[in-house]
Amino acid sequence: MVSSRNRVLSFGGSVLVIVLGGVIALVVSGITGEAIALALVSVGSIAIVSLAFLEVGLSEDRERERERAATRARARRPRLPRRRRRRPD
Repeated sequence: MVSSRNRVLSFGGSVLVIVLGGVIALVVSGITGEAIALALVSVGSIAIVSLAFLEVGLSEDRERERERAATRARARRPRLPRRRRRRPD
């Protein structure tokens, strides 16, 4: 499980890397600034997409675990004998 704090820090750090790439593009001139900016924006974007896929996978895992728990709870519950239906005469 990923806590809310870690989730915010992860996404926030990725956004910070993208913003830093933009700042580098404005401050550092020439091909060096472009290369550094491109690298930082790319890494930040890849991190955001990866974290989004991680969130989807974790939510699917949580849903599957809830389903398993519900199945286990139903299996533990004692079953009452079924009443036979009487046919009308």
